[in-house]
Amino acid sequence: QYLEPCCGWPKFWFSATYSRRKSADCCLCGPESDMAEAHSAVAFTFSVSSEGVDVNVNHEALWAVWQSGVRSWKKKVARIKNGFINGVYPSAPSVWLFMVTLVLALYLANVDISLGLIGRMEAWPWIRDYAAPYNTYISCTVFGTMLWLAKVLVLRYLLKLLLTYQGWMFAPRGKLSTKNKIWLGLVKLLSGRKPLLYSFQGSLPRLPVPALNDTMKRYLRSVRPLLDDEKYKRMERLVDEFKANLGPRLQRYLTLKSWWATNYVSDWWEEYVYLRGRSPIMVNSNFYGVDAILRHPTTSQVARAANIVYGMLKFRREVDREELCPIFVNKAVPLCSWQYERQFNTTRIPGVETDKLVHHRDSRHIAVYHKGRYFKVYIHYNGKLLNPPQIEA
Repeated sequence: QYLEPCCGWPKFWFSATYSRRKSADCCLCGPESDMAEAHSAVAFTFSVSSEGVDVNVNHEALWAVWQSGVRSWKKKVARIKNGFINGVYPSAPSVWLFMVTLVLALYLANVDISLGLIGRMEAWPWIRDYAAPYNTYISCTVFGTMLWLAKVLVLRYLLKLLLTYQGWMFAPRGKLSTKNKIWLGLVKLLSGRKPLLYSFQGSLPRLPVPALNDTMKRYLRSVRPLLDDEKYKRMERLVDEFKANLGPRLQRYLTLKSWWATNYVSDWWEEYVYLRGRSPIMVNSNFYGVDAILRHPTTSQVARAANIVYGMLKFRREVDREELCPIFVNKAVPLCSWQYERQFNTTRIPGVETDKLVHHRDSRHIAVYHKGRYFKVYIHYNGKLLNPPQIEA
């Protein structure tokens, strides 16, 4: 950033937030009162005088900038790694190495499972330029990778096909039928081991669009207890008119959207019900947590606040690293995990007719509201999360 101090001499500085509070001194005029309360440090300053140029470098601030950048890149690398693992799930990256090694070993033993495809690959222009046996190694690696990707796609679509079955929802309690037992066993077999939080997102089926007649029947059944006979007959006429005129066209639009959207209702619900709702958010939409379940370990409000903040930050770390296990129904059917994506680091920006959600990839502070004022409290020091006593202090 570029500042113009009161004396007219320019000063360049780089801001880096860290735990100590330092005032920014004007290079010629002394401390600047408007910068005395800023949570920033001057990392690089210079001043010009009759004796020459005086350069000052704040190594602590530069080290804070470096640590912040390293932490950001570590999280990016972790996201790329988890994204790759989720992209090939229910297979695993280690299976690729096994399949490539197996194909190469069989080919060198004169067992060609590619039915001549590896030999044709060796004649490709970008492979035949390599001397033997490297062209054979490359061809076997390419074929093994193609075989592994085919396995990934087959497993994923088989799992998606199995998860579209809904008969298990309507089965009576007690002993499972043979059909449901076979289905449950296949789902567990294809689900893999040790899934990450978002591992099943690519295998979940799309939300099906109910038939128009079924929707109208359920609607009439739901409003029947609320209407008398005369009003219910009028509602039946309106339903018949809707099914004959506007209903089929809207149903076609909804079906078209369901072909390219995994959930045809979620974005509309968020836009028209949540973001355009003008009712108070604090008691209607925001989630919250309390520590008063059975007993109070302390009567100090700030200590209890520090404990619950620390617990939520540890939970956020598990969400960021995808260490949470997905939620399963009957210990086999995975549920969608995208509800965790914007649970933290997300804010709602007010608008006149509609609000908008802004999600940040990372955040190193919490906002504390106290006696009509908001405070920005930092929760990391030297790259480590503060413990409850430090947060309390």
